[in-house]
Amino acid sequence: MTFADRREAGRRLAGALERLRDASPIVLALPRGGVPVGFEIAQALAAPLDVLLVRKIGAPGREELGIGAVVEGAEPQIVLDEELLRLVDPPPGYVEAETARQIAEIERRRHIYVGGHPPPALQGHTIIVADDGVATGSTARAALRALRQFVPRSLVLAVPVAPEEALASLSEEADEVVCLLTPRRFHAVGAYYDDFRQMTDLEVIELLETARHPS
Repeated sequence: MTFADRREAGRRLAGALERLRDASPIVLALPRGGVPVGFEIAQALAAPLDVLLVRKIGAPGREELGIGAVVEGAEPQIVLDEELLRLVDPPPGYVEAETARQIAEIERRRHIYVGGHPPPALQGHTIIVADDGVATGSTARAALRALRQFVPRSLVLAVPVAPEEALASLSEEADEVVCLLTPRRFHAVGAYYDDFRQMTDLEVIELLETARHPS
């Protein structure tokens, strides 16, 4: 099973989430790839769409290896993988400097994507966190942990594809995890899409604008 592209994956996910329509959910997409997925879910459920900006803190010299993540907010939340942190043993000051760099990038992207639009009030709402897939789960885990501070009614993670072991871990962070495809031999997320080209900032902005001002 593969998905034609992220929007098609979002439409399939929306079908699995239709039962949440009456809960008046808020959809938070993880940019960039999660935005077209979240867009389709929000359209199908007549729900508001916003982005949740999460930036990985990569290991020194190995940026793809996430030793933690920063999640946007009035007080940005930092979630560290203590086990990996001990193994990597970054030099003094590295985590602090990298965290500051990622917070600056979060602020830049928030301004580009939504400008002056305030983020939605989340307390007491059903929140659907959407992404285009999960590999290790570190980014989604950071997002879910940070969102708990808002005391949502329910916290739902929705992704088209993820490995079983990552889902098992994430199910401890979310009230519900909805995933369409859990391959036994998981490859990279992009392996399960026919079209997995990188989204541009402009494409993200256009989808968010369409969601805010439907024709």
